[in-house]
Amino acid sequence: MIPGHKDVTTMSTNHDVACCRRVCDVLARIGDKWSVLVIMMLGDGPRRFNELKRSTAGISQRMLTLTLRGLERDGLVTRTAFPTIPPRVEYELTDLGRSLWQPIEALGEWTFANLDTIERARAAFDHRNDSGEASGQRPLPPHR
Repeated sequence: MIPGHKDVTTMSTNHDVACCRRVCDVLARIGDKWSVLVIMMLGDGPRRFNELKRSTAGISQRMLTLTLRGLERDGLVTRTAFPTIPPRVEYELTDLGRSLWQPIEALGEWTFANLDTIERARAAFDHRNDSGEASGQRPLPPHR
């Protein structure tokens, strides 16, 4: 078999452009770092807003609010307000959110298992390219 060029512009595809856009929209929501972290934390059960904020280092109140609203809009999280004084609000994964938690948990486990290898690869790349600054990448934070 001889390697050659394939003209992919003439290949027929079954991809529906509108469907691809919808998929990209959902992946943008579930793929952002704050959504992933919130889904991971809610995997252990319902949490109050301030508990989520304290557990998510670096997130602003506004960003947490926007993230939770987006996840609620997409049907991944429910918000329950309890009629107490002061009012108490809890967030919890829906069945759909719990089905997403499983692959996110697996991705997190893969990341932890490969942190050292990734850090070595980054260091080697940065060394070959003179510095990490040139690559525009920040190193991973230390493993806790």
